[in-house]
Amino acid sequence: MEAHAYRGTCLANVAAHYDVVLVSGAAPTWEKEFLLDYEVADPTDQVALAEAGRALAERHELAGVMTWTEWYLVPVARLARRLGLPTTTPEVLQGCRNKHTSRSLFARHGVPSATSVSVRTKREAADAARRIGYPVVLKPAAHAASIGVVRVDTAGELPAAYAFAAQAAGHGVESTQVLVEEYLDGPEVSVECVTHQGQTTVVAVTRKTVGMPPYFEELAHVVDATDPMLATVAPAAVAAIDALGLSDGVSHVEIRVVDGRARLVEVNARIAGDMISHLVHLATGVDLARAAADIACGQAPDLTPTRSQAAAIRLIYPAYSGTLAERRLDGDFPWLERVTFQREVGDRLALPPDGDMFSARIGYLITTGSSAAAAQARSTEAYRHLAVQITPA
Repeated sequence: MEAHAYRGTCLANVAAHYDVVLVSGAAPTWEKEFLLDYEVADPTDQVALAEAGRALAERHELAGVMTWTEWYLVPVARLARRLGLPTTTPEVLQGCRNKHTSRSLFARHGVPSATSVSVRTKREAADAARRIGYPVVLKPAAHAASIGVVRVDTAGELPAAYAFAAQAAGHGVESTQVLVEEYLDGPEVSVECVTHQGQTTVVAVTRKTVGMPPYFEELAHVVDATDPMLATVAPAAVAAIDALGLSDGVSHVEIRVVDGRARLVEVNARIAGDMISHLVHLATGVDLARAAADIACGQAPDLTPTRSQAAAIRLIYPAYSGTLAERRLDGDFPWLERVTFQREVGDRLALPPDGDMFSARIGYLITTGSSAAAAQARSTEAYRHLAVQITPA
């Protein structure tokens, strides 16, 4: 259900322009209406993925390979190279996946970022935090979706925070290290970019609402086609993509604006999650999923804006962990683009530190408006009419 809720629009948009064949870890369900063919294989298993790719290549003339899943970036690039199809090199994508490597490349190329130290023990983490100065952020070097990311304000909080980050880091493929980083105190945005043959176009900026401290759960996003913040953050986003050596694809570049200056958090070399690509489509008319497919097939994407408005998403979380007893929206709102529930009554919900976005989120609602303020006001109004009941754990 989560894949359908957050990536269904991407698959539908690609399938509207291309015949699609899929490699997935399980037999497709909701995806079937968009597919010409498929193979079941674990995309993180390079051998199994290669065999599935060869099987599909024997049955179809493949033009390109793409993924919007963070953990599949490197294996899929290796598959594309094996099949002789366009791709950013696996080595470059490994640099994106490993945040320590990214920080090193940012420093080498003069891209403003955060002080960062890679550590393997609690003692090393404490020493690094003392040198950097509190508050600091601990995070896995190779993860995504804010999993294992925690702010630490004092030395007394560090042991528990290190254990939290290290547990998540232990599931990493590219690295199991933990990073201790300078806390960037300022508004968080992401910059949605498209790179083709080494030339990057900045399409939109997404303003984020982050909460549940000391964790960094993303609670809401808004995209405004005319956001003035774009001028501040676009040069830094392009510089970061160039520093990493990304030659082709869609990127989701996370930035904090500190004292009016853009400071890099990370570059995700794939379409943004949380329906942000859909917000961009609603706000600007630019289809990032189709752009990614075009680039994967060696074609120049059409990035011409056809709309100018704003779109907002409000992510629905429980107030506390427990069992979902009720979820519904009371009322009919003509400006509500969609409301999606990804969890059913009876499902167990767990907030950090016991869970993460995958175990906590109930769903989301999306609204549009003439401006960011209008879209967000509508989002707040719709959210007021949500009925959510949780039975405490």
